[in-house]
Amino acid sequence: MNFDKPVLLSTSYLPSVHYFMLMAAAPEVVIEKHETYPKRTLRNRCEIYTANGKLPLTIPVTKVDGNHTRVDRIRISDQYDWQTLHWRAIRIAYTNSPFYLYYKDDVEVFYKKHFDNLFDFNMKLLRGICDLIGLEVKISVTETYEKEPKAMADFRSILSPRYDISTFQFKTYYQVFAERHGFIPGLSILDLLFNMGPETAKIISGL
Repeated sequence: MNFDKPVLLSTSYLPSVHYFMLMAAAPEVVIEKHETYPKRTLRNRCEIYTANGKLPLTIPVTKVDGNHTRVDRIRISDQYDWQTLHWRAIRIAYTNSPFYLYYKDDVEVFYKKHFDNLFDFNMKLLRGICDLIGLEVKISVTETYEKEPKAMADFRSILSPRYDISTFQFKTYYQVFAERHGFIPGLSILDLLFNMGPETAKIISGL
């Protein structure tokens, strides 16, 4: 899988492995900044692998302009200490994974700083994860909203729960709890990073 034009993606919280597979195959990645924020997607949610199976982690958000709020104006709600809860869940899930200790400090820093804006938080986290993986790709944001962009490969829909991720050819890799629940594809990139470490870049590139 390789693209000869930029890949258009929606913003995502700790994006999935297949999100990063698209990034690795693109000459440039463009993140959608001007869409109206939709409900029930992975824009503010990720999924990790725990002893009990798949677990969603959701950032509480506030739509400052109601249902017409643009994604870059979505605020992170302070109704509860989600950062502490999310990091505790991540730590418990991956503390026994092979590369957790190697990467944990670089990831944990994002759970110790306060963030007000979801889009800004996701962008900082995305760039941080790319650095940890060693994924070198140009990342920019949209200047306007286009429903059907012709100059880009549009994959904004992959963050919908209705998207069929079986269209991606996932390589199985080591997962701590696979003996209990089997291999689970399409989890947050953290699952791949903490379990496979330096091999992450090769796996998302299909090597």
